[in-house]
Amino acid sequence: MHFPHQRIFLLEGEMGAGKTTLTKAICDILNCTTAASSPTFSIVNEYSSAQESKIYHFDCYRLKNENEALDLGIEDYLDSNFYCFIEWPEKIFNLIPSKHIVIRIVEENLNRKITVTEER
Repeated sequence: MHFPHQRIFLLEGEMGAGKTTLTKAICDILNCTTAASSPTFSIVNEYSSAQESKIYHFDCYRLKNENEALDLGIEDYLDSNFYCFIEWPEKIFNLIPSKHIVIRIVEENLNRKITVTEER
C-alpha cells in the first residue's frame, strides 16, 4: 500500500513486536542520514533524511497522560506535515489527528502479521 499524503502513522503491537524495527526499516527506505533508534527515554527522536527534511519517531509508553504529551509540544510535531511514527499511540489517542494510518503488528506462531489501515 502506498500513502503519499499521509504523515501520521500509529504503530500498534505488544512489547517486542517490532515497532521500532519497522520504523528503522522505513527510515532506511527514506534515506535517513541519522540512525533510527528507540525513543523510549527521550519520548521523541528526530531524524534527518535526504528525501524528507525531518522524521519524528515517538515512543509514548512512559507517558502518564496526554498532558505530558502536550507539554512536549506534540501538537506542533503532528501539525508539522513531516512523517510522525508513534509507538503506543493509545496513550495519546485523543490528540491524534483523524487522518492517520494504523500499522498493527501481531506475533502469531513465531511469525509477524502486519495489517495497515487508513483512518479518515
